[in-house]
Amino acid sequence: MLQSSTLTFLRQLRKNNNKPWFDANRTKYETAREDVEVFLQAVIDKHGKKDPGIANLVAKSSLYRINRDIRFSKDKTPYKTHLAGSMTKGGKKSPLAGYYLHIEPDGKSMLAGGLWMPESANLKKVRQEIDYCFDEFSKIVGNKKFKAQFGDLDRSEEYSLVKVPQGFEKDNPAAEYLKLKSWLVARMFTDAEVTSKDFLKKVAEGMEAMQPFLAFLNRAIDDN
Repeated sequence: MLQSSTLTFLRQLRKNNNKPWFDANRTKYETAREDVEVFLQAVIDKHGKKDPGIANLVAKSSLYRINRDIRFSKDKTPYKTHLAGSMTKGGKKSPLAGYYLHIEPDGKSMLAGGLWMPESANLKKVRQEIDYCFDEFSKIVGNKKFKAQFGDLDRSEEYSLVKVPQGFEKDNPAAEYLKLKSWLVARMFTDAEVTSKDFLKKVAEGMEAMQPFLAFLNRAIDDN
């Protein structure tokens, strides 16, 4: 389980997002980061028994830096107000689909996953796989456990085309999934859930429901 002090630190950071405050509270940050790292390793160890692709990952290397990249952003606040890690075969820089755990106070924590903005070649491969194997894909995203955890894929404008991409018929049964530029799912958690004793179990259940979805996406693009 995660400590409530971790959420408290992140809430305070949101109100004091500046280097002097962060430096003065670095010990609290290190404690919060370690808390998330220990939990993330527990997640890897537990679900790695079912998904060998992530079994050898190390939480410390899977966590993202808290420093924001502000070079091209109008928002110049230096720090993220969450702690998060990626669990993907080959590590967080891998082009494959993977799991993502995001810890942020006030109901913004989530278990998410999928394939985010793949390069053109992999984008085409996934669309082709969905087109060729739509019956299989439909069963995966229509599975009761999958839908109970995640509902449907993210269809926001950011991740979807207006029209069916070139090379596919407009009336293709898979049209709504072929329009996607990313294939993503997410489940949100309350602060009470994040700090509860059964949070690890809930995260593991979500990852188990997500695993066939990720396997389908990675089958299309993983040459290994």
